[in-house]
Amino acid sequence: MRPVIPYVTAALLFGLGVYGVLRRRNAVLVLMAVELMLNAVNLILVTADTTVRAALPHSGQVFALFVIVLAAAEIGVGLAIVLQLYRLRASVTVDDVPLTEAPAGVAGGRGEGDR
Repeated sequence: MRPVIPYVTAALLFGLGVYGVLRRRNAVLVLMAVELMLNAVNLILVTADTTVRAALPHSGQVFALFVIVLAAAEIGVGLAIVLQLYRLRASVTVDDVPLTEAPAGVAGGRGEGDR
């Protein structure tokens, strides 16, 4: 079997996932793009397992199962974060997420002298 078609398909899926992560502003679509990249990796692992003679049989399929389990955990945690973000900000736009906390004396926070 020539593995060119699965490898090219996986490369296209991975490239589409990278484009989705870099260009999308909606957090749910970013999570979907990450899942697309993980599925491309699974396709490569299973294709390599069927074409390359490895010392351990079915090792690519076992690694693909581990990736599926990690993807499920990632989606669970990611969706919980997105839901909490939506509850706090009423938007799931990634650009609106503050990456750092405001200092204690700034933006209405209570500093040392405010007590």
